[in-house]
Amino acid sequence: MSAIKITELLGDGIGPELADSVHAVAESLPVEFDFLPVDWSLENREARGMDVIDEAEQSMRATRLAVKYPTVTKKSSPNAEIRRRLNFSVIYRPAISIKGIHSNFKEDVNLHIVRIATGGTYDDPGQLIGQEAAVSLRMVERKPCLQAAHFAFQLARKKGLTYGNEHYSVTSSSKHTIQRVTDGLFESVVKDVSKEYSNVDHHVELFDALLAKVILNPSDFEVVLVLNEYGDFLSDMASGLVGSLGTGASGNYSFDDNYNVDIAMFDPAGGTAPDIAGKNICNPAAVLLSFGMLLDHVDRYDLGHALRLSLLSAIEGGHSTRDLGGKLNTDEFTKVVIDNIPQHL
Repeated sequence: MSAIKITELLGDGIGPELADSVHAVAESLPVEFDFLPVDWSLENREARGMDVIDEAEQSMRATRLAVKYPTVTKKSSPNAEIRRRLNFSVIYRPAISIKGIHSNFKEDVNLHIVRIATGGTYDDPGQLIGQEAAVSLRMVERKPCLQAAHFAFQLARKKGLTYGNEHYSVTSSSKHTIQRVTDGLFESVVKDVSKEYSNVDHHVELFDALLAKVILNPSDFEVVLVLNEYGDFLSDMASGLVGSLGTGASGNYSFDDNYNVDIAMFDPAGGTAPDIAGKNICNPAAVLLSFGMLLDHVDRYDLGHALRLSLLSAIEGGHSTRDLGGKLNTDEFTKVVIDNIPQHL
């Protein structure tokens, strides 16, 4: 089997330590990886400007696959630039309770949040009108809604097959009764797409009601499909429910004309954590879970699942980094995960 080629967007702060953890895990797996690094450190971006973005774009168009580490945003966001260039229209972020992580929320959470990553008010910084008013344009486009809807229903279908649940569900959520044109377009697109997936249940919830219902009965929800701002709010709330931002993994996707994933980039949800950078104490759980998502994406679910089970069992057993109440440093936690992988293959 040929090596899996991965563009690697190197970052700032704890980025190098997270990269070391990913490489250590990759080397322990029974498949060959070819990491193609692109230096996205702030120093290199300031020295080379857009040439660094060009290099990343060229590499990602060749590999169709990337892992990204946290980067500092100073004058401009490299994340926003690469997402714009490669038409990343969907962000997928699982939010799953992990035994061994303290949380004030006692119910089990198993949410798969699919967020349309374009549009809303986030694409328009707005402008002042006179001295007393400001305006921002909110835009919802049909194409990203179609791409996200197909992704969400395909994800639900896969999850249903994995867990033996014939009717794994998709819940679309918005404020379509108030934002009748924008959110109404979103809901109409999702409804049309749902007809192509007869074995996946589709439910509609108003977004404010969804937030309350997730807290009251999180097991009622599986795949949740939302517009840009709503996905931002829901993802952070879900991270709070499961007790840690340090375990947040995400995938970013662009699509071909048949709604199949074209290019995929995987990254941890956290930031550069400059206060602990270089101390070998950061938590690599999120980036390892992101790497597990990458393995799923390249049809090595066996390896991704083994990595997840090894990591989750380590945390459940009290073998975790200090931010989760454990005593292990970054290298020690990574080694525990690696040592446990064979028993889950």
